[in-house]
This record gives sequence, structure tokens and C-alpha cells, in this order.
Amino acid sequence: MMMSMVKGRTAEAKRLLSRHAAVMMVLAILWALSAIPSYAGVPTDSMKATVDEVLRIVRDNELKQPHKATERRQMLEQVVEARFDYHEMSRRALGAPWNTLSDQEKQEFVGLFRTLLTNSYADKIETYSGEGVQYLNERMEKEYAEVRTKVLSGKTEIPLDYRLINKANDWRVYDVVVDGISLVNNYRGQFTKIIKSSSYLDLVEQLRKKSEKLKNP
Repeated sequence: MMMSMVKGRTAEAKRLLSRHAAVMMVLAILWALSAIPSYAGVPTDSMKATVDEVLRIVRDNELKQPHKATERRQMLEQVVEARFDYHEMSRRALGAPWNTLSDQEKQEFVGLFRTLLTNSYADKIETYSGEGVQYLNERMEKEYAEVRTKVLSGKTEIPLDYRLINKANDWRVYDVVVDGISLVNNYRGQFTKIIKSSSYLDLVEQLRKKSEKLKNP
């Protein structure tokens, strides 16, 4: 009976890994791609620089050729990775257990989390067709900033905010908030549930399996 309950919780935990948080990451990337800022400061300009480069790659007809698919995917991932701080996102998403990990374990977790995120949005970016977005304003406090935007989709307006941290004079995204829901907090809730119902090692094993599946569909 107990074994059956544990297996049930594990199955539910696996399903959690592929739900709302991954979708939020996709939306956060896609909805910013055709943005025309109505307000611009340094953090906003940084986001726009990333958006412009992604658009350049997406619209490049030569890179749309089938034999350029791998090169195109790698270019997109490099541009996004240059703006998104996966190490910071991983630390915040894992929460307290992060402090108990060795440097090697942290490195592994960041790599697995990065694979989970990048493969969640890569396909969608490559088929992006365009949405309207307005940059509303930005807030800055010491090394932190928040760039607030509004997604326009038909008659729907969806708030989308980027949270950034300044590292080495560069603004890096460590969280995105879609309609009031934080990507990092969403993942932390999923990870915490898996760890409590099983263990951290089980979480890592699930991420490994999912990573292999994403890399070798």
C-alpha cells in the first residue's frame, strides 16, 4: 500500500515538471519579440537588444533552410542565454536545498534546468509569427530592476514583467512574471513538492531523464 502511494506521488511529480512553468517561459520569450518600447531605460534597452537579435535570426531567410536548422537553434539559444541568468534562476527555483549542494552538484542542476527551459521555448521561437507588446516602464533599486510590459493579443492584455539583476555591468533576467505568476516561484513549488514527496536525488534523476528525452526526441 505504501509503495503504491509513493509511486503515485512520483508519477504526479513527473507530470508537474512539464506543466505551467515551462509554458510561462515560452510565453515570456515569444511575447517580447516584436516589442516597440514606449519607455526606455538601461534595463529596457538591454532587453530590446536581445529581442532585436532574436528577431534578426528568426527572420534570416538563409537560416530558415533545413540544413541550417541546428545552427539556427544554437544561435537562438546563445542569444537568449546571454540575457537570461540560468545560474541565478536555478538557485532561486531550487530554494533552500541549493545551499547544501557541492559546486559540482550546482553545476549539474543548472545544466539540467537550462536544458528544461531552453527546449521548452526553442521550437516556439523558431515558428514565431508576431504579437503586439508595449514596454510600460521600469523600476530600479540598487542592482535590481523590473521591466514591465503589456502583451496585446486581440482584445486581451496580459501583464508580463522581467526581473533583472546587474552583474558585471550587464542586466541579466533572473525571473519573468506572467499575469502576476512568477516563473521561478512556480518551478520552486514543483521542485519542493517533488523533494518532499521523494528526495532531491529523485528530482535530479527526473530532470536527467527529461533532459535526455528533450535532447533525443
